[in-house]
Amino acid sequence: MRTSLRRNAAVALMAVATMGLAACGAGSKTASTTAAEVTCDVAKPSQPTTVNVLAYNSSAIDPFTNTMVKSCSKNDYTLKHAPIDFSGQVQKTTATLAGGSGTYDIVETYGYVIPQFGATNKLVPLDDLFAKYANTYKLNDISEATRKAMTYDGKLYALPMQAQMYIMAYRKDIFDKLGLKPPTTFDELKATAKTIQDKGGIKYPLALPWLATADIATSYKAILGSLGTPQTNADKTANLDKPQAKQALQEMVTLEPFMDPQVTTFAQPAVQQQMYNGTAAMAIMFSGRMNDLTLTANSKYAKDFAFAPPPKVTADSPKLYDVLSVDGWSIPKNTAIDKDALFQMIASSVSPAASKASLPAAYPARTGMVSDTSSPFAAAANVAIKSAPPAEPYRWSADVSNAITPILANVILGKTSVDAGLTQMQQAATAAIANSAK
Repeated sequence: MRTSLRRNAAVALMAVATMGLAACGAGSKTASTTAAEVTCDVAKPSQPTTVNVLAYNSSAIDPFTNTMVKSCSKNDYTLKHAPIDFSGQVQKTTATLAGGSGTYDIVETYGYVIPQFGATNKLVPLDDLFAKYANTYKLNDISEATRKAMTYDGKLYALPMQAQMYIMAYRKDIFDKLGLKPPTTFDELKATAKTIQDKGGIKYPLALPWLATADIATSYKAILGSLGTPQTNADKTANLDKPQAKQALQEMVTLEPFMDPQVTTFAQPAVQQQMYNGTAAMAIMFSGRMNDLTLTANSKYAKDFAFAPPPKVTADSPKLYDVLSVDGWSIPKNTAIDKDALFQMIASSVSPAASKASLPAAYPARTGMVSDTSSPFAAAANVAIKSAPPAEPYRWSADVSNAITPILANVILGKTSVDAGLTQMQQAATAAIANSAK
């Protein structure tokens, strides 16, 4: 949630790079004044203690971070969170978990990297603390599916805060003028884009985050998933030599004529900007980016945006072109601060009141919170979250995405043929699995 996304171990989580500087840091549209005031009754430590929190700034994450910092900075605890973008957060997470002691005491993590961090014993298992405080913070109301996404080998390694899934944003005014409906397949997506090119006055009507160092692999994985094929399997094999792998890559190539030629330089902030300034009429990206589109301070087209689930690749595809990303709070194994106190802090930040306050910017992990009355894109999100391809909960998943990313980019850039690229990707994935499984 959040991902994306977003390539080292954490970048593979659905590539959700951040944009610009705002009130609460890089990429944030959610000021610290919006933080909820919640109960955080952590016992006073033996001496004044600073708790360093690592989380990237975005509209979907900031409400939870801000609430934790505001509500738990008391009784000789001072919580600190410095603004940081996604790539910086990834780098600092790797660094803080690497040694015997770290810089951060609470870190934001993602379902996609939990298997790797869990397998390497970098995070504190939270099961006992979850059971201890389940009633106090109503933790059992957190979706079981999001909790499963933060589990590896039967252990919970992160407390879920919110989920993110792909959503299509589109210019309803243009669609209505041209008699168009939100596309439900890739063929319809391309036909719609062609109509807008020919009659709607927008040269590159489709905007997708295809950043060549990260997001492009998330998009490929989503297409492959829509076709019912995972990148890798539990038996430590890769599927990039299958017919669906070729079909997925060919589908990406056929989308190129409808997108800006610089698409491989675009992370999600650049896609947002295309929608803000009217140079694109359709975008598919993570739900955490959607609320920003509805703010009149960001775009004169804010009132013209509408939302729909992402399309399937084909009419008979078993899943949508989608990725489900779950964000949560983890406690590093190497922090010196009392783990019980830290857990209460993260639990308070995902409490019912805190989760409610995150709407509509976020999709809280608590069940039943996202509805048409709480979010303008609730209907699209609720369809998308149920129809996303299943996660691949393997310790090598992130490494495989990391390994194939530059090859994918070379195919899209025309430097490598589809067939040659697939051969290279299968070889790279096989090597990454072997290395990660050692």
